[in-house]
Order: sequence, then C-alpha cells, then structure tokens
Amino acid sequence: MAERSTAAVDVADNSGDEPLTADADQSTADGVAQNRERDTDNNEAQGSGGTESPEKASPPELHSGHKLARRYRLEECVTRLDGFSSWRAVDEKLRRAVGVHILPADHSRARSVLAAARSSALLGDPRFVQVLDAVEENDLVYVVHEWLPDATELTTLLAPGPLEPHDAYQMVSQVASAMAAAHREGLAHLRLNPNAVLRTSSGQWRIRGLAVNAALRGITSDTPQRTDTEAIGALLYAGLTQRWPYENDAYGLSGLPKDVGLIAPDQVRAGVHRGLSELSMRALVNDGATASRHESACTTPEELVKAIGEMPRIRPPEPAFTAPPEYQRTTYQQGTYGRPAPHPGVTQPMSAPPPPLQSRTGRALKWAVSALLIAALGLGSWQLADALMDQSNKPDDTNQTQTTDDNDKGGDKVKAPKTLAIKGAREYVASGDAQAPDDVDLTYDGDSSTFWRTKRYNEGPTLAPYKPGVGIVYDLGSSQQISTASIGLRYAGNNTTVKLYAADGLSPSTGVDGMTEIGTATTNGNSLTVKASKKVKSQYVLLWITAVPNAPSDGYSGAGYKQAVTDVTFKG
Repeated sequence: MAERSTAAVDVADNSGDEPLTADADQSTADGVAQNRERDTDNNEAQGSGGTESPEKASPPELHSGHKLARRYRLEECVTRLDGFSSWRAVDEKLRRAVGVHILPADHSRARSVLAAARSSALLGDPRFVQVLDAVEENDLVYVVHEWLPDATELTTLLAPGPLEPHDAYQMVSQVASAMAAAHREGLAHLRLNPNAVLRTSSGQWRIRGLAVNAALRGITSDTPQRTDTEAIGALLYAGLTQRWPYENDAYGLSGLPKDVGLIAPDQVRAGVHRGLSELSMRALVNDGATASRHESACTTPEELVKAIGEMPRIRPPEPAFTAPPEYQRTTYQQGTYGRPAPHPGVTQPMSAPPPPLQSRTGRALKWAVSALLIAALGLGSWQLADALMDQSNKPDDTNQTQTTDDNDKGGDKVKAPKTLAIKGAREYVASGDAQAPDDVDLTYDGDSSTFWRTKRYNEGPTLAPYKPGVGIVYDLGSSQQISTASIGLRYAGNNTTVKLYAADGLSPSTGVDGMTEIGTATTNGNSLTVKASKKVKSQYVLLWITAVPNAPSDGYSGAGYKQAVTDVTFKG
C-alpha cells in the first residue's frame, strides 16, 4: 500500500444499525512519523453487541528493528491504541513489506483476534488484503497481512473531490460483491470505511481488515449483514458527494448539516448520477425506501449486488481530445536570421515588407527566373540519367571490387545482434503468493521440455483482478542494451501478453509502475518476440506476463487460464 494507504488498522466504527459517527484521535508512530493515521472510535457502544471497554493491558515494549519469529523485522509503528499496535515490517525470508498487528497474549481480545485472522486467511479471496500468518509466541499474539505498495485509500482519493460516476460504480460493485462472498462464508467486516477500501494502480478495489479490525476493537453486531450493507452505502455516498452521510465530520470529510436528516446525494451536489444516488439511499438506514422511488431497502450485501446488476451499466468516460499546439513559426521563417539580437528594453521598429513585383518589369523578371529554373532542372536530370547509364555499362566484377574496397575501408556495417548470457533469475511477486519460484532456472537451461508455469486461474485472459501480473527477473551479469527477447511458451491461444521492464535488482525496490518499460508484445502461438521500443541499458530485466491463455489440463495442472515459459533468450 502507498504510505498514506498502508496503515495496518483502518479507522472508523461501523458496527450496529445506528449512524456511524466518531471523533478523530491522532495515532502515534514510535518516533518515526506523527499522524500517520487518524482513528475515529466511538466511546459508546455501537450496535447490539457494542464494544468492550478500553483494554487495560499495556502494549508490549517493541521498537523498530525488533524481529518476530526471526523473520519479521519491525520498521515503523503506524497505530498504537487499546493495548495493541500495528506496524509496517519486512519479511526477511521473502524480502517483501508486510503489515503486522501485535497485542499481548493475555489481552482479553487476543483469542478473538487469532480466530478472526485464521478465518479470514481461509477465505483466500483476492479482493481482500490477505492474512499471511497468525501466531501466538513469546507472550505475544501477532497477525501478519499483505502490504500493498501500489494501493491508495479511498480517503486519499476523495481529498481532491468526489469520484467520477464510473469510478464510484466500480467501487460499489466490487466492494459489494466481495462482502457478499465473505458473508456467504460467515465472515463480516463491521469496520468498513474509507480507510479500509483501497484502489490499486490497476484499478482493482480491495478491502483490508476483514473480521480482524473489528476483533481488535472488540466490535460485534447482532445484524452484521445490515451493518456492512449500510457501510457500503456510506462509502458510495461519500464517493458521490465528498461528504460523510451523518452529522459528524469523519475521515477528512464534512458531515451533513445538523437537523436536516439524511438527504439524497443528488440533493447535496449537482450532477450526481441519479441511479447511484438512489442506490446509496437504499443501502443506508432510510426507513426502507428512497423518497422518490419508494424502492425497498437493501439489507444485505447480496441484495445490494442484485440491485447493482439491475442498473444500466455505467461506462467509463470517453478520453478527452487534446488539440495539437498551434504551429509556431521559427525565427528563420520570420526573417530574423542573421540579424543582431536586440538589446534588452529596446523596442525594435517594425520593418515594412518589400513591395510586390506588380509592374511590367517585375512580371518579366519573374518569368525569366522561372525559365532559368526549368532549364536548370532539365540539365540536371539529363546529367543524372547519363551518369546512371555509364555506371550500368561497367563490368560486374568492377562493381564487386568497388564494394569490397568500401567494406575494407571500414564502411558502415550492420552489427549482428549478440546473445546475452543469463547469470541468474528470480521470480517477482507483486502481490499474493508466488507461482513456481523453484522452477525459474528451467526457463534458460537450454531444454525446451522444461518450464516455469503459472498457477491456474478461473477467469482470464487478463490476470487482473487476481494479480496485476506474474513474472521473472533475469540477471544479465552487467549492464546491457536489450534489443529483443525471444520467449518459448507451452500453451497457445487467447492473447498471451508479455512486457519487458528494466529493474534495479533481482528483488526490485519499486513496483512495476516505477520501472522503465523496454517493450511489449502479444501472441496466440507458442513463441513470442518482444522488440525494444526504446534504447534501455540494464543488468536486470523483468519478464512480466499480464494475460494468459485458456489451456487444457496437463500433468498435475488442471484446465484454466495459465501459461508456462520454456525458453528465454535476450539479444542486444
């Protein structure tokens, strides 16, 4: 997650059926950063289950550089509240950033946090930020989760203004579908707010803190589906209006005017999409209907998904056409070539253009000049033709000798591309699990029968939203200029798409968006050649696959969307 969107615990109380309001308190950051995340807990109970009183157990004394399980090195504390703390950390085994929640093992919520984390991890839905580990060790309970470097919180996205209708439609569609899937497995969020919803660079919306964030705060609800549905309605309301749909300000958003009640988004801001406005009112606490259409309320995420499906699809806006810049005449064309530069502050008089040749003498002069030009062109053409005929009459061996002499004198030669040696490789994991990290060496072992294969996906050919892509970083031993990459593929069909990027190491320090693209290509066959679109020199090259074909089952791999790389050759 981008730094502003990477706080380990998001920050509003969404439990119960009452309006969700809270006061914002600053969290502390262990001497590294202040106000990294705002926290808006309500001191009063919310929903039928309410919240527990603030935990009396003191948080463990931890610091930057402390290691958990000899693996997770704590880097920065982003939240410290109610006896637990949340950190940005580094998984030294897999060399990637992670988030960690930590609380004492004797904390009254420790058991519920462990149970919630393990249940969330079993869901395995890529639309949620994944729980990677949940452990009790050395009088501590800690939960490790994904850290998305390319994601931005909805809170940050709303800072400059409301969302475009298409973005708001995508957000509510993806969030509602994800929460419907979670509730089918018996999991609720109960703290769904603008800090818990993230948008990745590929446009996918993801939810963090499923079940875990509520367990950390001791939040429960007798109507969890209604609670989460109302929270989704509040998210949509905020996305359409840049206002929080309750009287209190929260998440950097202004609340509604007091004593006015809940009014529809299209009455708060002009130009709001009518269908989305009504959808948000159906999801919020609204006595079961909108004032204008009297449609039934949506009380579960499943009903909300059905209501979204009945709406006309909102298409993305057409790209704006940018007019080309007005043609600028150069100083030479304006007649200033060769003139001395004017002194600063001195106004240069405008010189009058010479009078046109409109007299009888002027017309005669123009005809004479035209005739001379025509004669010169004719003479030049005749001389050129005569020279070409003389050259064609020379013996063939003379021409051959001349060519040989030119080459011997070091004339221009086209250098044949050379094959670049691969010194090593490592799988690059942008998010989620690795594909087959132990098989990357098989892609350059010279044996076309061996391969590195991706996992099988149920939908495609584009890997998103499951993953932004999968790939391998190759080490060329030294900085090289790459001209082409030849890639052997195991499966044909369905537009396999491969991109090449210049990376800064076998474990790149930036995401794909921070790398320099070398080239891209798409194929339906068993081989692919990616040509460099620009001159780039790099020791490390990322082969990045963003789309895979629908392939049949083979060996231990079932049928589905997948691809395997058999041979990779770089030339420069």
